[in-house]
Amino acid sequence: MIINTDNKNTKVAVIGAGQMGSGIAQVFATSKYEVKIYDISEKIIPISRNRIKNSLTKLESKELLVESSEKIQQRISYQTNIEELTDCDIFIESAFEDFSIKENIFRKLSEILKPTSLIASNTSSYSITALSQLIPYSDRFIGFHFMNPPPLMELIEIIKGLYTSEKTFSFFWKLAKELGKIPVASKNSPGFILNRILIPMINEAIYALQERISTADQIDAAMKLGANHPIGPLALAVLI
Repeated sequence: MIINTDNKNTKVAVIGAGQMGSGIAQVFATSKYEVKIYDISEKIIPISRNRIKNSLTKLESKELLVESSEKIQQRISYQTNIEELTDCDIFIESAFEDFSIKENIFRKLSEILKPTSLIASNTSSYSITALSQLIPYSDRFIGFHFMNPPPLMELIEIIKGLYTSEKTFSFFWKLAKELGKIPVASKNSPGFILNRILIPMINEAIYALQERISTADQIDAAMKLGANHPIGPLALAVLI
């Protein structure tokens, strides 16, 4: 059975307190979910806390929040003990893009997951099918790829693995919309949609710079003014 999307009773665990994990947790908390951010490193926890606080404060100053920044932050707790996640219903993995790190995380999660748990990875590069084999409930595993920065970017790529059930896909599709995002479906293919198109473009911009076709500023200006991109490919490469 797929759990109810009633966010008042649904608890979310975000695995990884880096830039993406913090942003994802902020998105869920803003949508009134109780969120637990887990990271193995105690040093990154205060960084994550400050990152979320600063982001919410900035949005509040621009009157882009329907609740106070403080109230949203109260929905977020920070954990370094994975056992504290046992009462969560949705698990979003957003760790560093290293398969061995993700493998270790999912092995640990397998010990606390329930048959009703729903599990997603924010990976931008690894096979959803391969990752799903690291947990006992492959049919409840999916790719749920946020863009950077998650609080501001509307897109979420949703990727089914070989064993992902239609119910799981439907749940996360509706969840994306509930979070105020626009979901797009992708096959489980390297780079999915966005990065498959974006990375070759960035590489070509780097080649153009290497061959001294123009300066970095001029290359970025050409793409911004000629292709209506909000940011040039070289500036975007630095950002990501």
